[in-house]
Amino acid sequence: MGSTIIFGIIILAGFLLGELAEWLKLPKITGYIIAGIILKPAFTWIDPAGQTPDSRIITDIALSFITFSIGGTLLKSRIKKLGKTIVSITFLAAELPFLFVFLGLLLTCPFFITQECSAWTVTLVPFALLMGALASPTDPTAPLAVVHEYGAKGDVTTTILGIAALDDVLAIVNFSIAFAVAEVLLQSSTASTLSLLIHPIYAIFGALVLGIVFGVVFNYITPLMGRETEGALIVLILGMLIVCFGVASHFDMEAMLSTMAMGAMVVNFCPAQEKIFRMLDRYVDEFVFVLFFTLSGMFLDFYVFFQSILLIAFYVLLRAGGKILGVSLGARITGASDAIRKYTAGGLLPQGGIVIGMALLIRENPAFDAFSGALIGIILGATVIHELAGPVIARVSLRKAGEIEQPLPSHPDRGT
Repeated sequence: MGSTIIFGIIILAGFLLGELAEWLKLPKITGYIIAGIILKPAFTWIDPAGQTPDSRIITDIALSFITFSIGGTLLKSRIKKLGKTIVSITFLAAELPFLFVFLGLLLTCPFFITQECSAWTVTLVPFALLMGALASPTDPTAPLAVVHEYGAKGDVTTTILGIAALDDVLAIVNFSIAFAVAEVLLQSSTASTLSLLIHPIYAIFGALVLGIVFGVVFNYITPLMGRETEGALIVLILGMLIVCFGVASHFDMEAMLSTMAMGAMVVNFCPAQEKIFRMLDRYVDEFVFVLFFTLSGMFLDFYVFFQSILLIAFYVLLRAGGKILGVSLGARITGASDAIRKYTAGGLLPQGGIVIGMALLIRENPAFDAFSGALIGIILGATVIHELAGPVIARVSLRKAGEIEQPLPSHPDRGT
């Protein structure tokens, strides 16, 4: 079967399963991933010759849009308005899960992954480091959907939404550092301290400079177009984002960080910034997500998944522990209310979106071939758990905080 037909089937299957998931009151991302699992070549006739369209360019385009949108949350006035409580909790709720998962997997991996002692620093340490970085982000769409569905209002709701939007920024920084360090450790067991420091610094700061330059160029070009039609802006954004992401990748910089920096420049300095991000949300996001997450589901190796089931459980528990402690400490440091300290963490457990993109970037790098299959299995398995249980826990947390006043809808036809 031709790649064009397969490409169309992937889009339609993802869309339909996403709509079904939404009808069942589940996150759409869960439907997309399930569609990918159903379409997985090992279990269906759709792609018997392994002709699935090249996923690399699709992943890169999707990530460039997603990270550009994340950069678009960094509006200076909005960050100032969020206040020190949200900033403090965001930092700790992103960094403590990183630390918990990194250290926890270093201790538990030897029981599940067989390695020679000499291979410890060049395999298990990079694996745990990358898994730790993947524990930082929260899926902001899940708590936002809960808030909209139940009309939640209050301090806890505001705090959850603010943190969910901002911690992806820290997650990208964490991932960029972890990715660069892990790559150095894996490429050479005798990596010098100098190379261990120089490469991450180059990869991160080079990406930031590149993203800023592309943002400045975009902001300069946009008013000169003379006609800021939505079609013209989509073409311009698409072209510049892909070139920015591609240039960063070509020169071994952190590509996601470059497009995030570009998004931050556009949202703060482009006169048409409101129109641009509203347009992307209306026309582009759903298509990108359908294609991206359906393909992600097709990468799930069930053999590796079931082998890693205990590691998935450890990852979920360690990440939840880091989120809960991070929220509690951040709230105490800034003197936030007991409600924020007790119930905010419940809205930060959903995880999807950017974390899958990060995992796919790891899979595409040959340096991580030794464990990328296990890592994908763990992340996709944990994503399904987080996306199923996360919104429910978020709803319960907001109800306990007294910020959901209307009764929960009943669905007798589904036994609830």
